[in-house]
Amino acid sequence: PEPQRPRGEPRDWPGSMERIREMRRNRDAPVDEMGVEKCYDSSAPPQVMRYQVLLSLMLSSQTKDQVTSAAMLRLRQRGLTVDSILQMDDATLGQIIYPVGFWRNKVKYIKQTTAILKQKYGGDIPRTVEELVQLPGVGPKMAHLAMNIAWDSVSGIAVDTHVHRITNRLKWVKKETRYPEETRVALEDWLPRDLWREINWLLVGFGQQTCLPVNPRCNECLNQDICPAAKR
Repeated sequence: PEPQRPRGEPRDWPGSMERIREMRRNRDAPVDEMGVEKCYDSSAPPQVMRYQVLLSLMLSSQTKDQVTSAAMLRLRQRGLTVDSILQMDDATLGQIIYPVGFWRNKVKYIKQTTAILKQKYGGDIPRTVEELVQLPGVGPKMAHLAMNIAWDSVSGIAVDTHVHRITNRLKWVKKETRYPEETRVALEDWLPRDLWREINWLLVGFGQQTCLPVNPRCNECLNQDICPAAKR
């Protein structure tokens, strides 16, 4: 008899995933060159590095990697630390991060969060998802990515719009999910934990290059024959 599969596990996911890995082999998507893992100063002290990771995640919401990366570069040219942001006035911060999505809100959130980090965490970032999501402007996806990149700890699957869209198209969720948080819970139910770190990177790049939000390039996709959403 067939071995028992976890509750929501799709039948042919390992093959689909392997084909996505093949399509991502060149690592030449925007996320590979300008994603959050490329935005911080890796020569900075660990505490500063972690702060920069969190800040780049806050900037990246509803914003293309290219725009986030450019904003982070401008911030780093000013010496990007907790203290430098607290000393900067809102208008200057706004000018530097513009045109990231919702930049006015982000100025407010960055200032509030940075003040909390200074007061409550000695200038470092929290090391639990529960504390991270309490910070203004930090959602679950950012928290899981911060745990992964800043603390090298896998706390959960980071589900952004690409992961949400693609896993629904591939029917990797048992029934269609409406929100990224629902998708995260559904995926964590069956996806082996040793793949939780890889899945975000894998699917974000795939979503940027092939499985686009509008007019996906199904004719170029190695999963076109088995994907329920493929335009045949």
